[in-house]
Amino acid sequence: MIVDTHIHLDDDRYNDDLDEVLNRAREGGVQRFIIPGADPKTLPRAIEIAEMYDDVYFAVGIHPYDMDSFDEFDFRQYINHEKCIAIGECGLDYFRLKGSDEDKAKEKQRQKEIFIAQIELAKEHKKPLIVHIRDASRDSKEILIQNSASEVGGVLHCYNADEELLSLAKEDFYFGIGGVLTFKNAKKLVNVLPKIPHERLLLETDGPYLTPMPHRGERNEPFYTTFVANKMSEILEVDLMYINETTTKNALKLFDIS
Repeated sequence: MIVDTHIHLDDDRYNDDLDEVLNRAREGGVQRFIIPGADPKTLPRAIEIAEMYDDVYFAVGIHPYDMDSFDEFDFRQYINHEKCIAIGECGLDYFRLKGSDEDKAKEKQRQKEIFIAQIELAKEHKKPLIVHIRDASRDSKEILIQNSASEVGGVLHCYNADEELLSLAKEDFYFGIGGVLTFKNAKKLVNVLPKIPHERLLLETDGPYLTPMPHRGERNEPFYTTFVANKMSEILEVDLMYINETTTKNALKLFDIS
């Protein structure tokens, strides 16, 4: 069994063939699907999907790219839903900062405030975090530690192979590994992967994005976690069944799903 711990099934690109997408995944051994909360506008669709399928769950959160909607967003109307199992994806993303140095500093500060607010929400409701980090490893790590995010733990979604973040394994954080592992230019992640404790590894797609080889250029989908699992098995020199069982056990434990 495999758990796709990060799949944007609420994206319009799955609207026409969602049943087929899920069935292909199930036939390939993927038996749980988690939709991260990234955009409040698509959250109702995520909830609708989670209510349609027993094996689909969702998280609620504000992505750094959508932080303008934070003040108007009412987390509490969703957070107690029986299929809501995490807070996020939330975090820091400095990749798209624009404007003057002063403008960038203000945006960074705003991202930090919203990230901290969501950490506090996760602790209040005892739900793990789905954390997005891009070009912001040091600040993200400091915020997670200083704000006692270890009380709930979580996953570093699409782990960026920054070794500085490896110590977060001791703070009850897991490392989400997706299609990037199969890319020809993924040497850094390939080299860092063996340094991650096996009991902290998770599989994800981040579909419809970051499609693994040999399907790069196509829409990503949950079945393709099998390609990531195969590559992980090859790099770590362990049996594929071990990868599937270990990452599934980790996911069920983190997100408290039976």
